[in-house]
Amino acid sequence: MEKAANAAFFNMEPLYFKLSSAQKLMIIPDTLAHLDGHPVITQTYSLFKDTDTGNPLIARSKENSLHLEEINDPNYLGHIDFELPDKLFSYHPGKMSLENGELEQVIEFLSNHRDNPQKWN
Repeated sequence: MEKAANAAFFNMEPLYFKLSSAQKLMIIPDTLAHLDGHPVITQTYSLFKDTDTGNPLIARSKENSLHLEEINDPNYLGHIDFELPDKLFSYHPGKMSLENGELEQVIEFLSNHRDNPQKWN
């Protein structure tokens, strides 16, 4: 059971979410495992305005960003890091950023998604 849940956890499909302001977001998950003797998995979610193009290559072109360089995408809103198991998070805005209320909505959405493995497929 745990192995199946872990396999689903690493299914990194883009997530789509609409803020209460009607702004649509595309959220790209990325997972990094730290193997320094501590069982920590950092889940990073890159946040972009969803331009509704319907082109799957758009999402794929935004995947696997290491956040080591400045991202110049005009729709980039930054990224959120979650730490497991403590569920601590930090927000790193892009050139554009989310307001506090919008950030709270995204964190609530992602927390709900993370806490419900049946949504991972």
